Amino acid sequence: AIMMGGRVAEEIFLQQMTTGAGNDIEQASDLARRMVCEFGMSPLGPITFGKKDEQIFLGREINQHRDFSEETAKQIDKEVRTLVDAGYQSAVQILSNNKEAMHRMSAALLEREVLDANEIKMIIEGKELPPVKAPFSGDGVQQVLKPEPARSPGLAPGHPSPA
Repeated sequence: AIMMGGRVAEEIFLQQMTTGAGNDIEQASDLARRMVCEFGMSPLGPITFGKKDEQIFLGREINQHRDFSEETAKQIDKEVRTLVDAGYQSAVQILSNNKEAMHRMSAALLEREVLDANEIKMIIEGKELPPVKAPFSGDGVQQVLKPEPARSPGLAPGHPSPA
C-alpha cells in the first residue's frame, strides 16, 4: 500500500497521474515479484524461482535464468498481480477514509512549509495547530520578515567586466 500511495493520491486528489506514479507501479511490481520468486511469500510456497547470473559487468544488470515451466510462470504472474492489486486497494481505502486529514495536512503545509512529527499527529487526530510564530531577535522583539529588494540583472556595481 505504501508504494502505491503516491499513485492513488494523484488519482484521488488531482484526478491525474504523473510519470512518478509509473515509477511507484514499477517498484511495487518489482517488490511483489521478489516476494514471490525470491522470498517464498506466496501460496506457491517457500521456493526460489529463477537462478541469478551473479557476474555483473559494467552496463549490464544481473540476469535471471528461468528454471520453471510456462504454467509456473503464469502462477507467478498471477501472484504478483494479486499482491500489487491488494496494495493498490489498501492505499485507495486508507486515503479515501482519510481525505479530510489529507486536506488539513495540505493546508498546513501551504501555511508552514514544514511540519514536525507532533504537528502531523495533531492534524491526523483532528486537533487545531498552534498559530505560526514569527522569528524573534535576540532582544526578545518580534521581527517582521520583509522580502529582499529586486536586484538588477548583470554585475554588481563596482565590479569590472570579465571580458
